[in-house]
Amino acid sequence: MAISQISLAFKKSKKEKRPALITYTVAGDNTKQKSLEILKSISQYVDICELGFPHNTPIGDGGQIQTSSYRAINNGIKMKDIFEIVQKYKKIKNSKPIILMGYYNMIYQYGINIFLKKCKKVGVDGLIVVDLPWPENKKFSTKCKKNSVSFIQLLSPTTSKERLVKIIKDSHEMIYYISMLSTTGGKLKNSPKQILKNYHKVKKLNKNKNCVIGFGITGKTISKFKSADGLVVGSQICKEISKSLVKRQNPVTNVSNMVKKLKSKIQ
Repeated sequence: MAISQISLAFKKSKKEKRPALITYTVAGDNTKQKSLEILKSISQYVDICELGFPHNTPIGDGGQIQTSSYRAINNGIKMKDIFEIVQKYKKIKNSKPIILMGYYNMIYQYGINIFLKKCKKVGVDGLIVVDLPWPENKKFSTKCKKNSVSFIQLLSPTTSKERLVKIIKDSHEMIYYISMLSTTGGKLKNSPKQILKNYHKVKKLNKNKNCVIGFGITGKTISKFKSADGLVVGSQICKEISKSLVKRQNPVTNVSNMVKKLKSKIQ
């Protein structure tokens, strides 16, 4: 079986002795075109791009991402638009792996099999489904694998060791460690040292599994997490888009400059 684009991204960052930089933006924020332009612009700095489904009742997203989602929904962004953004992005020369992140009801309403076939067709590399936990996700995870889409399991600081072992065993090439009990964009509730201590306990269970840290990672904190396999920055990027729009500046330029700075802090 061919090595996945997600695995190759981690292989590259490990070779360069740094964590993989993973960004999160909401599909269609602030327009479909701008959303695509942001992805193209940050491609030279990131290792993996997460693209969120705009959702009107998210359970895991904080204020900044909710604001981004509201703008996208206001612009009438639908699932077909998300797939179109991915398809166009994947055609550029230096495109990176794309992970779609969202909620199960949108996939269910679209039709699970149709959705996964479409993911494969347009070049989606991975999926994070926030409200589909293990073991309820086992059947869906298997279907993802059959369509060459990686299903990314979520782990939290309160996941028991017994459960961690089972989730990691069932996971594909990447797992996502949530740094704290919070929605996205909150200030870190624990010190980076404590978060890394918990993170490395997870890593010890399977050292070969790529494990990333998300929630609360910003320009101020990112350099303290260099020992992780990968780091996800989302809310800070959504906040930058909001600020750019208020100031009537180009969000593409501002987000690109921010991501460039983030990359420099982990090299």
